[in-house]
Amino acid sequence: MTAWRDVEAAEPEFARRVRALFDAHKHKTIATLRADGSPRISGIETVFEAGELGFGSMPKARKGADLRRDPRFALHSSTVDPVEGAEAQWPGEAKIAGRAIAAGPDDDSFHADIAEVVHTHLNETATLLVVEWWTPAAGLRRVDRD
Repeated sequence: MTAWRDVEAAEPEFARRVRALFDAHKHKTIATLRADGSPRISGIETVFEAGELGFGSMPKARKGADLRRDPRFALHSSTVDPVEGAEAQWPGEAKIAGRAIAAGPDDDSFHADIAEVVHTHLNETATLLVVEWWTPAAGLRRVDRD
């Protein structure tokens, strides 16, 4: 299992930037899988606590049922538009994907077994889109795109 503390230990500066994006706004978006395999998008709140990334579901909510049936998820930070003329100040957006581990058999609280962490942002001169991603197996990688 890969916890948030593992990301922080492997790539502290990258983890700091990703966490700052998740902590910047209360509401995020999570993708889960319905019983028929189709995606479901839901609003969610997250917390970084004791080296874990945690999130929950209201009792009897569909996203909780989705995660108990198929624990795969993709979580997206809040997104903000760049200020016109100040694109270099855009902090970007972050994504975390993995498997949700329930706190207990009937619990609606989960923590993340992290498979991938992504930070998409602009380079220092705001001329390229930068995609950085980390996985437990391959570590941190980066691609700059026109």
